[in-house]
Amino acid sequence: MDEICGPLFEWYDKHKRNLPWRDTRVPYYIWISEVILQQTRVAQGYDYFVRFIEHFPTVEELAAAPEDEVMRLWQGLGYYSRARNLHAAAKQVVALGVFPCTYEGIRELKGVGDYTAAAIASFAFDVPKAAVDGNVCRVWARLFGIDVPIDTARGKQQITEVAQALMPVEYAAKYNQAVMEFGALQCTPQSPRCDECPLAHKCVALATGRVGELPMKSHKTKVVPRYMSYLYIHNGRELLLHKRTANDIWLNLYELPLIETPSPIGPEDIFRVPDFMAWHAMLPDAVYEGATGTVKHVLSHRVLHTIFYELVVSGPLPCPEGFVVVPFVELEHYALPRLIEKYLEEKIGR
Repeated sequence: MDEICGPLFEWYDKHKRNLPWRDTRVPYYIWISEVILQQTRVAQGYDYFVRFIEHFPTVEELAAAPEDEVMRLWQGLGYYSRARNLHAAAKQVVALGVFPCTYEGIRELKGVGDYTAAAIASFAFDVPKAAVDGNVCRVWARLFGIDVPIDTARGKQQITEVAQALMPVEYAAKYNQAVMEFGALQCTPQSPRCDECPLAHKCVALATGRVGELPMKSHKTKVVPRYMSYLYIHNGRELLLHKRTANDIWLNLYELPLIETPSPIGPEDIFRVPDFMAWHAMLPDAVYEGATGTVKHVLSHRVLHTIFYELVVSGPLPCPEGFVVVPFVELEHYALPRLIEKYLEEKIGR
């Protein structure tokens, strides 16, 4: 073992976390874990993985499930396109008759990119393909002093070439796992444990005082604000929901009736908004119970500024086209964005 992988493997054997997807070669389980852990911390993803595998123990059961059921199980994880892609890819695997065992075959699955394909291929089948995620980029950029921005094609290629060149082909799975774990626990984005690092004597970033600067990025993602007014229309037993179908956030999840405006609008002005006036005309006897304060909900590229307005109807609820009337007791069957779910939990104890 060389002077980099040797200390790295010793560190991994001592410090690796006991995670259920590590002690398996079942590609289905590994795939589920990798998709869940995209943009999700291990602490949060752990319980989702366990529930997902308990609910869909085989790829065939996942493929056969209704999409609403898959989305409901994913509820709260965010980045819901992952769940939709997972469901579509499960159908691909069933159609193939077997889980693909090559990097190229796995890469053909819906929603599977370079990193995920390399991770599954190496963990399940020992394919010697370097898996390069944010943790891996950070480790190699610091160790070798790579200052090409990692969010550029050239930067990613350079990191990938380094990672691939260092890989001992007979230990592909352990190598990928060790580098990622090292980045997650030791060579962290903030306050890395350089004083306890087994590779500190080789780290260019540490020697040149650039640990805090590397890895470099070319730009920051622009965050777009959105202003959303939700109407909680109910009669004490049922409420109105709408399924999002546009190619936007929360595709195929259910939400309360929504009024979105290009700029902030508060309770003092809502009665002058045409869409709100239309709802109010449809519910002439509704009692306006007031509004919440503005709730700020942060997504990756958007910040949602939301206000909830409660309208109580005394009789049966109207059901405009595109909406459904849902009894409170059946809400558990509908996948909701966490923002909506939290509001309803406070209102009706969902």
